[in-house]
Amino acid sequence: MPKNKEKRPKIVVIGGGTGVFTVLSGLRKYPLDLGAIVTMADDGGSTGVLREEFGILPPGDVRRVLVALAHSDNKLLSDLFNYRFIEGGFKGHAFGNIMLTALERLTGSFEEAIEEAGKILGIKGEVLPVTFDQVRLCAELSDGIVVQGEDDIYIPKHNPRLSIRRVYLDRKARANKRAVQAILNADLIVLGPGDFYASIIPNLLVSGIPQALRRTKGKIAYVVNLTTKKGVTNGFTALDFVRTTEKYLGGPRLDYAIVNTKRPSEKRLRQYEQEGAEFVILPRNHNLKKPVPILGDFLRRQGFVRHDPDALARSLIKLI
Repeated sequence: MPKNKEKRPKIVVIGGGTGVFTVLSGLRKYPLDLGAIVTMADDGGSTGVLREEFGILPPGDVRRVLVALAHSDNKLLSDLFNYRFIEGGFKGHAFGNIMLTALERLTGSFEEAIEEAGKILGIKGEVLPVTFDQVRLCAELSDGIVVQGEDDIYIPKHNPRLSIRRVYLDRKARANKRAVQAILNADLIVLGPGDFYASIIPNLLVSGIPQALRRTKGKIAYVVNLTTKKGVTNGFTALDFVRTTEKYLGGPRLDYAIVNTKRPSEKRLRQYEQEGAEFVILPRNHNLKKPVPILGDFLRRQGFVRHDPDALARSLIKLI
């Protein structure tokens, strides 16, 4: 009788935006069973327009994840999905967002649209919306004012000196059952990096997701952001990111916290500092034992101040 194939480790990444793209870009090079649970709170740019005009769930973060998992031989298709029109009636729209909208109309469901797009790109893994319910993200500021919409929270139009007291969804959202099952079956779940209150925390506001994260036997690793964001995470240290995440998880459940200790050059940081962002540090007197801090150089060598996909992947692989 033929031998059964060795079971591959299952890693599930939760988030949205460029953060999840970064993690998946590194992990896809390894023999893994990959899954991505994607936030459905985005309402800015091309995604916001398509949500308003077609009533579709937000396609932007889904598109980024599909491209991250695409087969390397499909580079032209990946570039096509990310292509953004710069003129005409489609100005500002990414081709992949339009295609997902069209596939949703052809198949009759957003879930099937994602599956068909995944077949076209030959993705390695599965892409799962965290919920199929239409929701809007809200943030209560320290002065009691409520800001509505992920885009207005991500690009603050309020007084940037105010802190965010809490974020919540405008209505109850039920978790995608496949997303819950993926969490329960995972050997490792990765949260972040990404825009904290716009890409990561919205997933933890969906009923069923925090519960699944508390029930799973898989380990949970949280990748701490490299910089703060003005008007969103003012003054946050790595410890603040960790403890706030645990608050939305319903208690201490994180097993590992991956923290970059390599400070970018002043030249690379200058633009971020001009925008009111600060380099995130782990205080020396943190006394952090759980989650276990994993410290190291996870910084991309040049360009934007972002995580290096390969360095992150190597660290995450060691956890399983």
